[in-house]
Formats: sequence, C-alpha cells, structure tokens
Amino acid sequence: MPKFLFVTGGVMSGLGKGITTSSVAKLLQLSGVEVTSLKIDPYLNFDAGTMNPYTHGEVFVTDDGGETDMDLGNYERFLNRDMTKANNITTGQIYKKVIDDERRGRFLGKSVQIIPHVTDEIKRRIRELAEAEKVDVLVVECGGTVGDIESLPFLEAFRQMRMEEGPSKTLFLHVSLAPELSVVGEMKTKPTQHSVQEMRRIGLQPDIIVIRGTRVLPQETKEKVSLFTSVPVESVISDPDVESIYQVPRLLEREGILKPIRKQLGLRTKLDMRSWNAVADRFVDHEATVRIAMVGKYANLADSYVSVNQALSHAAAVNGANVRISWIESEELEKDTSRLQLMQAYDGVVLPQGFGSRGIEGKIAAANEARASGIPFLGLCYGFQLASVSFARHVLGLKDANTTEADPQTQHPIIDLLPEQRQVSDLGGTMRLGGHDVFIKKPSRAYEIYRTDKIRERHRHRFEFNQKYLERFEQKGMRYTAFSDNGRRAEIMELEGHPFYMATQYHPEYISRPEKPEPIYVAFVEACVRRARQARPPEKVRTLVR
Repeated sequence: MPKFLFVTGGVMSGLGKGITTSSVAKLLQLSGVEVTSLKIDPYLNFDAGTMNPYTHGEVFVTDDGGETDMDLGNYERFLNRDMTKANNITTGQIYKKVIDDERRGRFLGKSVQIIPHVTDEIKRRIRELAEAEKVDVLVVECGGTVGDIESLPFLEAFRQMRMEEGPSKTLFLHVSLAPELSVVGEMKTKPTQHSVQEMRRIGLQPDIIVIRGTRVLPQETKEKVSLFTSVPVESVISDPDVESIYQVPRLLEREGILKPIRKQLGLRTKLDMRSWNAVADRFVDHEATVRIAMVGKYANLADSYVSVNQALSHAAAVNGANVRISWIESEELEKDTSRLQLMQAYDGVVLPQGFGSRGIEGKIAAANEARASGIPFLGLCYGFQLASVSFARHVLGLKDANTTEADPQTQHPIIDLLPEQRQVSDLGGTMRLGGHDVFIKKPSRAYEIYRTDKIRERHRHRFEFNQKYLERFEQKGMRYTAFSDNGRRAEIMELEGHPFYMATQYHPEYISRPEKPEPIYVAFVEACVRRARQARPPEKVRTLVR
C-alpha cells in the first residue's frame, strides 16, 4: 500500500519548497523506493495555462499536454522521470469535478459542502495518482503557505488522511524560514513558531521541520525550534543556501533527514548516492564561464524562464563551464537601438518563449544582431518564429514581414495561425500542446547534434512558420531541417555559414535533465564556450541588465 509524505510551507512563498520536495523524493528514489511527486496549487484556475509568468512563473508542459506548475519541471529534473497532468491538482479542477458530479445528481440530493465532498475529491485524486503510478511513497507538495484561505480544504484533506491511513503511512514535513537581521546577527525562530501554531489550529502537527536560511542553523537554534514546535531535535533540518540546487539532496542527507522518514514510514532501505553525487559535482568549481544574454519581456522574474535557465546550466556543466545569464528587457532595445551593440559583450544570445506583440521588435532586432555579428544564437518557440521574421526582413528584404499574432494585416505572414486554431475561442488548454514526434532531415546540423532522424519534443504554440516562404528562405541559406505532423509543421531552423544560429518551434528545455542535458542546448553552449575563449569587448553596460 502506498504511503504519503505531505510537504507544507510557512512564513512566506518562494522559500524553495519545490526544491526541498524534489530533493526528499530524490533521496527516497536513491534508496530504492518507488516514488513520484504531486503538486497542489490552491488557486481557482483550472491549470497554469492562462496565467501571466509574473504571477506564477513559467508554465511547464508535460508530454501528455498538461500546462502545469513549474515545480513539475523540478520533479522531472530531479527524479529523471516524466510527470503527467495528474501530477498537478488545482482548486479549479477539484471544484469543477464536484460541481459536475452535483449536476449529474451523483450526491443523491445531499447538500454539497467543503467537508466531506470537496475533501473527499482531493483525497480521491491523491490516492488515484499513487495507485496509478504504483509507488511506494507519494510526496505531496501543497502550494502557498499554512494559513492561506485557499489552502484550507487541502490541509483538511491531509488531516483526514492521517486519521484514515495512520501515522505509519503518513508524514508531515514543514518547510519554514529562519530570517537573519544583519544588525542582530541571529537566525530568528519566531516565524517558524507561529507557522507551526497555525498548523496546530487546523489539526496538523509536523513530524519534520526543514529550516531555510542563508547559513547553517546553529545547534542551539535547532533545540529552540524543537522546544517550541514539539518536533524532535533530530527532525529539525537545516537547509542553507548552496551553490547549486542539485547539491540539496546531499545537504539534506548529511543533516539526517532520512532517519526520521525511514522510522515513521517503516522503510528498510539503503541509500546509494554515488551516481547523483557525480551529477551534482558537475555544477561546481569550473574555471570557465559563459555569458548568455536572455532577451525577453519577463526579465524581472527569473522564474519566468526557469526551465531555460536549468537547461543552460545542464549544458554548461557537461561543457565544463559555469553559465552567467543576464536578462535583457526586449522593450529596452526598442527604446534605444544603440544598446544592441551591448550584445557583443556576450558569448551567446537566447530568444525564449513568449506571446503577444509587446517587446517583439526588440526581439526581432536582437535576432538580427546575433545573425549579423556571428554571435551564437538559440531561439525557442516564439524565438523561432521571430528569428524567421527577422531573417525575412533583413535578408529577404520583406520589410512588412511579421507574425499575424502581432499584425493580422501584414502583407508577408511569415508566421501564421495554425489552421486548427482558427475556430478556437477559449484560451485555456487549446494550444498545440505536449509531446510530438519530430523528424530530422540529413545531412543537417540538427542531425549532427541529435545523431538520429527522430526525436520527441514538447510544444506549446498556436502559430507556425508559413511554408509558402520556405524556398525563398533556403535560397538565402536559412534551412528548415526538421518537421512534424507529416511535414506540416517546421520544427528546426539553422543558418548556413554561422558559428551557431539555430531555433526550435518546440521547447527543448522541458526535457533537459542534469543527467542527460538536451542536445541542442549542449551544442549551443559549446559554441558559446568557443566564443568565450576569444577576446571579448568591454563589460556590458549595467543599465540594460536586470
């Protein structure tokens, strides 16, 4: 029978609860336990697909087409296994199921209430995933913090599962914060005390507390937390900042987190961290550093492009280098085109995913600057589309070239709406989503990179390259070397005679793992490393970089 490890958060969001969840799950996996993770998001949205990245961070897309919370990306990268739509639950999904059941008369005339109907549906979804995945332990992360109104039905469901399953099949792990004021120089425990008090008010008592902080939690502070929270001192775990997130499992293991987990859940396991340590060690102590310019319109929040950031990190690690990413607002390039020259200070340029017309002229200009200056360039989804527009304008001479997403009346619709999207009115869950087989032409640079003529990659888009222009592009050296859906969708573009100028309609970052970096990212960073070895212009101007 599956067992359940529930992860809650306190004090504030953004503590790294998802990394803690992923790391605990990884330690269980390395101990021979069959494990997967589930993310609960208490918002009323049905999924993350319609949410602004500034609100929620990036939307992570699963192979089965789920638009999910970005923490599912962390789960995949740590556990090296694919997640599905079922690994992400939202309040919207739960309420919709309950209301649909009520409309069908399945409650036999009863008054439908939060308890038991909503909490029963939450428990059903949790257990259903554990049984479907045939896991020994399901690690369930509840988004937000204890005390949020939105989280209460989920926390109540956890309480009921403790009663129904028993303490030997359930464990509560609480992630909290010990802030440190510079004028005092002491890590404060009061926020954690209040957070645990809030848990107790709703009937939950943590079994393990993981304390985030900028440094290691002193022993006397651990003892104070233990005293005021009724958690054994050996179950108070320090989780300080580290150089790489992939070091967190090793850190938690050294803190002894597996001992109380094994004891309470009755797990007789033996940990073997040799393979993971070899992976984690790739991400530290590199002399070389490559500098990447990320040109986008969500530059003020790094979580908007977290999978891209991690894929670059994976690729840099196997190339024996560190990666330093500078986020550049594309609108800043539109206001002052002279700032394009600043890109000469970078070893590579990434044009990431996005939507809409805001900031696209800056992205188009950045794509052209990288092409004309021989700077390694990688375009992703919208970046693929805008790089095509850029080439049409600056090489083919089609000054009016554009995407119909930004200019429906353009005379040269280089990028146009997918035919099946023309009758779509709803925004949520209606794009071309999930995994599709991509077929690579040979000879091509793409084939040299992937070393196969068939790959599977994930998608999230409504618009595509207009193949009416294909011949004109290829006559000028821009080749489209991979296609999907029986040739209807162009998937990879590559520029002949350039150090590295490639773009993909798909999102290669979604399948990149620390053990197995995505090949096109590896090739891109390799080109950046070659450029980094050459003499570089002076440091970039700080006013452009966030």
